[in-house]
Amino acid sequence: MSAVEFAAAQWTRATGAGVDPHEYGRVTDGLTSVADWGPAFLRTGHGYLRRAEGAGSSRSAGEYLLTAARWFHLATLAPHPEAHRAAVEADRALGGALTALEPGARRVSGEGFTGWLRGPADAPGTVVVVPGLDSAKEEFLDLVSALLARGLAVFAMDGPGQGVLAATTTFVPDYERIVGRAIDALGAARVGLVGMSLGGYFAARTAALEPRVAAVATVSGPFRLDWEELPPPVRDIMARRAGGADAAREFVRQVDLAALAPRIAAPLLVVDGGQDVIPGVTNGEPLARMAPHGTYLSVPHGDHLLGNARPDWLPHLGDHLTHALMGTSAPAGS
Repeated sequence: MSAVEFAAAQWTRATGAGVDPHEYGRVTDGLTSVADWGPAFLRTGHGYLRRAEGAGSSRSAGEYLLTAARWFHLATLAPHPEAHRAAVEADRALGGALTALEPGARRVSGEGFTGWLRGPADAPGTVVVVPGLDSAKEEFLDLVSALLARGLAVFAMDGPGQGVLAATTTFVPDYERIVGRAIDALGAARVGLVGMSLGGYFAARTAALEPRVAAVATVSGPFRLDWEELPPPVRDIMARRAGGADAAREFVRQVDLAALAPRIAAPLLVVDGGQDVIPGVTNGEPLARMAPHGTYLSVPHGDHLLGNARPDWLPHLGDHLTHALMGTSAPAGS
């Protein structure tokens, strides 16, 4: 794949993650190969670190650091030798940003997970945001903001094989154990889950097996995966995150929610994009149908993670979790 094709394929994901589309164009226009992607995005992130150092207020510094975190995370999307350093830089920049902008934000870590808890201490519920194949806690800052604006607390996490933990851990099929440990550490009474991409599988699986989950939503999450159907780039990422091709193939074999879907007792929202090109993640309708309290939302023009269709699903998802965690009824027609 050429640099132009790769940049086009990542366009809505990057802009959905919150980077300026004009700056994205300027950075990617200068790439001559995919190998240039990581270094260029790292340089852009470091530029924002310098702006933060020279900022005239702690707020401006924090905002620059949030932007740096986004660019550093996006630097990890193409394979390159500095990918782990980019993940570490993203993690550090996010921590610096939240320290400056939200003194009440709290780092919470445990065996197999790390992340940031944000929002009011007396929130009616806490939403755990679960990333996917090559995403991380730094990618979904706008989703977190939408949930915080509704009065919820939010814990955006990296789990095994994800984000800052990707260099030292590998994917686990029983991700519900990781979320369970996170819930223990958070001490939250009412918990909701949002799973993004492969995180949708993790979230649905956890909702079926972890009784403390009171609400769940998946976005571009797989119901079932088939190794032979996955595009080579996805297989390559899976192999890196799972600890080799054989481990990845075995992991994919276990991604099947048919037996677990009927056990999801919590209200479930399943969001799919009709233009998603990754086989296996546009088949969420059976998950919603088989879950006792499932709702299916398909956005015909949405691509993977629906970064090109945010108004069509993000408010709906925010309201779904808010109503479920607060114990209120959704308005008619929602």
